[in-house]
Amino acid sequence: MTLSYLVQQLLNGLSLGGAYAMIAIGYTMVYGILRMINFAHGDEFMVAGYFMVYAIAVFPWFVSVPLVIGGTVLMSVLIEKTAYKPLRNAPRMSVMISAIGVSYFLQNLANYLFTAMPQSYPQISVLKYVYTFGDVSVSRVTLLAPILTLVLAFLLVMFVNHSKLGMAMRACSKDQDTARIMGIRVDNIITMTFVIGGALAAIGSILYFTDRNTVQPYSGSLPGLKCFVAAVIGGIGNIPGAVVGGFIVGICQIIITAAGYSVFSDAFTFLLLIIILIGRPSGLFGEKAVEKV
Repeated sequence: MTLSYLVQQLLNGLSLGGAYAMIAIGYTMVYGILRMINFAHGDEFMVAGYFMVYAIAVFPWFVSVPLVIGGTVLMSVLIEKTAYKPLRNAPRMSVMISAIGVSYFLQNLANYLFTAMPQSYPQISVLKYVYTFGDVSVSRVTLLAPILTLVLAFLLVMFVNHSKLGMAMRACSKDQDTARIMGIRVDNIITMTFVIGGALAAIGSILYFTDRNTVQPYSGSLPGLKCFVAAVIGGIGNIPGAVVGGFIVGICQIIITAAGYSVFSDAFTFLLLIIILIGRPSGLFGEKAVEKV
């Protein structure tokens, strides 16, 4: 195994990890505010892939990308308003079942509208441009994915920690009833959380599908589950933790595949989750929950 091959696989792992991290942040933000798992998040990422397939058939890429992000954000907010908001005061199990229902609804809707046959994801030339460094060839999207992920995660952490809206988000994550008493419009904060999650799902879908070339109605199921695992590994509710978890899952998957054990790559992801949770039940960066008596 040559050094150039190792570098090539490491770059591929960072690229995949960047896409996973982008989607994992969406899981972790919704959980941080609502204490619920949005199981439909992976399927929103899949639908965003279809948005790009049809948008770029009509518009150039620099128009299609904002349209895809805007369409995914609109879909995410619509899901929140119709499937989650009416259950705001219901038991958490009811909300979780609703999220699973939305997930299957999106899969079956995509199956009905676009058929189960894989469709070719558009080749965006600006992202597919290939750089060659000696024996290592790498596309622009492979280099862009980890860099863009780190930049967006940093900006998001700054936003949450240093803006008035971010302060309101942190207040809602601690105690929504107290936040309401203090004049915070909790419903608006929750909507903003889904706006951010939808935008990240759309960006993650562009980074993910550009390297994988096809999209089909179940493209979001396993990647979405892996992104959820990444969020849990990092400490769900923690943005930097979701980023670290995404990179860990992506790099491990590529390493195992490159070593010739691709059949075990998915199983290893969940084995890694079990091992980490045995040692740190709250994840690598998660805080232990303190219950007041």
